[in-house]
Amino acid sequence: MASVEILSSRELRQCPQWQRTFASQHKDSRYYEIVEDTIHPEFYYLYFAVRDCGGEIRAIQPSFILDQDILAGVRVYCGGLIDAIRRHWPRFMVIKTMMIGCVAGEAHLDDVNDATRAATAGALAAGIVGHARALRVRLVVLKEFPASHRDVLSCFVRSGFTRVPSMPLARLKIGYASFEEYMQKALNSATRAKLRRKFRAAELDAPIELSVSRDVGPVIDEVYPLYVQVYERSKLHFERLTKEYFCRLGQAMPDKVRFFVWRRNGKAVAFGECLVHGDTMFAEYLGLDYSVALKLHLYHYVFRDLVRWAMTNGYKWLQSSGLNYDPKLHLRYRLMPVDLYVKHTSPVVNMLLRLALPWLEPTRYDKTLKKFPNYSELWDAAGPGRSAPAK
Repeated sequence: MASVEILSSRELRQCPQWQRTFASQHKDSRYYEIVEDTIHPEFYYLYFAVRDCGGEIRAIQPSFILDQDILAGVRVYCGGLIDAIRRHWPRFMVIKTMMIGCVAGEAHLDDVNDATRAATAGALAAGIVGHARALRVRLVVLKEFPASHRDVLSCFVRSGFTRVPSMPLARLKIGYASFEEYMQKALNSATRAKLRRKFRAAELDAPIELSVSRDVGPVIDEVYPLYVQVYERSKLHFERLTKEYFCRLGQAMPDKVRFFVWRRNGKAVAFGECLVHGDTMFAEYLGLDYSVALKLHLYHYVFRDLVRWAMTNGYKWLQSSGLNYDPKLHLRYRLMPVDLYVKHTSPVVNMLLRLALPWLEPTRYDKTLKKFPNYSELWDAAGPGRSAPAK
C-alpha cells in the first residue's frame, strides 16, 4: 500500500523523481524551486513524497503552511464588519493552514500516468490530515486544482473534504490566421468597434514599441513598479511577487518564459510575463503605468500584441490568470474552473465549515462571472444533490 512522508527542501533536491515532477506542465519543478526561494519566506514549504509498497518514491506533491484568512474572498464585500470584529478578536477566522499546491498559480498532481495519479490522490487523501495534525495545522486545503482533476480527486470528497470553486482561470482560442480574423470570427460587431476605437486612440499618440526577451534582469528596476501598480489596484490580493522571482525565471527557465515590455518615448509603460508550453501561451502577470494606461487603453493594446505574437509563433490558445473578468467576457474567453478542497482537522468544526464554505468562496459574489456561458462548470458535480447557485 502507498505511504506518504514529508521531505524537506534539501532532501527534495537530492531526489531524482523531483527533477521529473510536473515535466508535462508549463510550471515544472524548476518553477516550484523559484517560488520557494523568492516568495513569502515566512511560509513553511514542505513536500509530500508518495512511496509505493516497495519503498520507491512514485510522486511528489508540493505544499506550504501559512496563517490563512478564510474571509479574504469576501473582504471586498464586508470588510468593515470583519475589521470591527478583529479589533477585539485579531485572529478571527485566521487559521493555521496547510495548502497542497503552488503559492503562485494553479496546482496539479504529478502525472506520470493515470494509475500513478490515482494512487497519489488516494495516498494523499488517506495521509495528509494525519501529517497536518502532527504539525498542529487546523485546516487542510488543496489549492486551485483544475476541474479536469475532479474525478481523480473525488477520493478527497469521500474523505470529508468539501469542494468549492476558486477564482477561475480563463482561456481563449487564438487559432486564427491573424488578429483581424479573430475579431471577425470570435467577436460581435459592437466589441470590434470598441476595440478599433481604443487602438486608434493609442496609435494617435506617441508610438509604442514592443520588445520580447527571455531575461528581464537588465530592466527589472524599470518594469517591476508597473507590476506593483496592477497588484495594488486589485480588489483581491494573492501572492505578491518579488524582483528576484522575475529574474530567476529568466535564469532558470529560459526555454519557457517570455518577457514583454512596451515603451513609449523610451519609457516602459507596460510589462507582461508569459510562459509557453505546447500549443498554449500562459499570460501570467501584467504591469501597467496607470498615468497613461487608461488614456491609451493599454490593457487592450497589450492584449492585441500578445495575441499577435502568439499567433505568429504558432500558439493556438491564450490562457490567463484569474480576476479582471469583464474584458475577458467581451473578448470571448471561456472560464477554466479551478477548485479548492477544504477540510478542518476537527470533525465537529469540519461539519460546520462544510455549511459555511459555499458562502465564503469568492466566486459567489462576482456578478461578471455569472455572465459567462460556462459559469455552471464552476459548481458542476460539487457534491451529492448540489447544483450551481442561481444566477
